[in-house]
Amino acid sequence: MTDILQGHNIQDDPALRPVLLSEFVGQPKASRLLGVYLESAKSRNEPLDHTLFFGPPGLGKTTLAQIVANELGKSFKSIAAPAIKHAGELATTLLSLSEGDVLFLDEIHRLPVHIEEVLYSAMEDFAIDILSGDGPEAKHIRLPIERFTLVGATTRSGMLSRPLKDRFSIDIKLELYSNDDLASVILRSGRLMGLQMTQEASEMIACRSRGTPRIANRLLRRVRDFATAGSTTTIGPDIASHALEALGIDDRGLGERERAYIDCLAGRYRNKPTGLKTLSAALGEDSGTIEDEIEPWLLHAGIIERTSRGRILAHCETSQQTDGSMSLFDQERTLTTAKKAVTKS
Repeated sequence: MTDILQGHNIQDDPALRPVLLSEFVGQPKASRLLGVYLESAKSRNEPLDHTLFFGPPGLGKTTLAQIVANELGKSFKSIAAPAIKHAGELATTLLSLSEGDVLFLDEIHRLPVHIEEVLYSAMEDFAIDILSGDGPEAKHIRLPIERFTLVGATTRSGMLSRPLKDRFSIDIKLELYSNDDLASVILRSGRLMGLQMTQEASEMIACRSRGTPRIANRLLRRVRDFATAGSTTTIGPDIASHALEALGIDDRGLGERERAYIDCLAGRYRNKPTGLKTLSAALGEDSGTIEDEIEPWLLHAGIIERTSRGRILAHCETSQQTDGSMSLFDQERTLTTAKKAVTKS
């Protein structure tokens, strides 16, 4: 059930999303800055300057973009950058915007360069250049568009081209949540879902949510399933513990794939530096999955390190897995020792 722990490709429940900035939990620095920028824009009766939200997935970039539109009382249009195949598609969207509208481009780092270039004049001059005619008769025509706010979201700000990045006058970094803030998110979501939750239960879910509200809300929905199956809307530590154990998630937010990864390093390779290809073959996972889905939380939690020679366990957890069970290597070693003892006797 480890997919439940991924911040990517998890659909948010719109009913759980805050509508206004005052309802948004967590990200105190980002919220404070955004609040100042919004108040300034409203007092000047102008669109908010183009804004870039960046940080790990699932922290609220889309939600904050919608909040920008709500706070300004303007329409919100959302496009996933990878879905734009032709420059004309983006140009059509830009021409359809009304004064002050908010256009949200998710995964903006994946926008092809030839399409990205359409944004340059749109962001700076509120105009787009189109090619009219064919062959030697073709000529560029500049069409004005309404003043708007572009909000971009990316998990990889380093992949943004410099010309595009420079056109965002506001950039706001989103950080992983503290467990306290996540518990507040969970309690709020629980109320909206008609649940009665104890503080202890919310904290149990929070510490397994990898600092990510999207994961916290998804775990909450699965815990709710266990409560519903037991004909109750009250979630205490017993139900939360039972559900999370059934999902295979330990108190550090590690799932089955992460524990298999740790066990592989600790047991099979005895915590010697191990290359990505070797781990990929041993775990039966492709390299991209390991780098994008398994390793990030292990690195953040300080459980593994990437060295020039390969991956190692940061704390040499060779005798026990994080769930307290023996690694496969130690199970085998213990069994071998026991067999030798029996043979000698």
